[in-house]
Amino acid sequence: MRYALFLGCTTPARQMNYEQSSRAVAEALGVEFIDLPFGCCGFPLEPLDRVRALAMAAQNLRIAAEEGLDIVALCSACAESLVKARWLLSREEGVLRRVNRVLKGELGVEYGGETPRVLHYARMLHEEVGLERIREAVERPLEGLRVAVHYGCHYMRPSEVYEGFEDPERPRSLDELVEATGAESVDYPGKMECCGGALLAMSERIAREMAAGKLRRLSDLGVDALILICPFCAIMYDRYQTLILEEGRVPVLYYPQLLGLALGLKPEELGFDLNAVSVEGLLEKVGAR
Repeated sequence: MRYALFLGCTTPARQMNYEQSSRAVAEALGVEFIDLPFGCCGFPLEPLDRVRALAMAAQNLRIAAEEGLDIVALCSACAESLVKARWLLSREEGVLRRVNRVLKGELGVEYGGETPRVLHYARMLHEEVGLERIREAVERPLEGLRVAVHYGCHYMRPSEVYEGFEDPERPRSLDELVEATGAESVDYPGKMECCGGALLAMSERIAREMAAGKLRRLSDLGVDALILICPFCAIMYDRYQTLILEEGRVPVLYYPQLLGLALGLKPEELGFDLNAVSVEGLLEKVGAR
């Protein structure tokens, strides 16, 4: 399996442990990532200029199509932007014409309806690699580990553009991926709540309260870790945790970090030194220390 890896803007700048663990796990599972000269997905620009945001996404789709590759995105917002652009531009001719005017004027190119498949990294693991293959590759079963998953907002929304991948109210793929490692995925109140990251620019107080509420509930449940698949969510729950919780720290892992442990990879291969909240207790519990 070969894919163009779409890193986005936040991961390589602020969440390098996500990239490091994702690449290490992909290699261990026989998935080849190709780095292409992608630009921003357009997501940050959408509230200001929808057409230019779509043009940015369309250019990225063109780049992957020229190489004959489908795209795997690490960031949920990036995946949504690319999937949504692919979906909208195949249906709205007026918007397509406006997008192509931008592309023609800025880059001298046009979007010709290129439709490489766009998958979030977790979806690629769930659908393309498959749960059975993951279970077979596990060398260090994480039995006895109790973790909580956080899906985030953009992983399966808007649902109409995601080909029926998930029920946005009752998703299961991330829970199943956790269970494939041998760990237990613990259900909990507020599982589908937003991390608060989308509100940071409007009200940092409310955003921090939203993140703190979930972390307090998970601390009370005594879970071993919170499992994420989005860099924005990690900023809220991991980077901000020391600012919003006075006690009851909850280790925060990206799913590829959890899976990498189950595959027998070393913590230093998975970027654990870059996690903000200490993970030493978890690493000792699974025998990785």
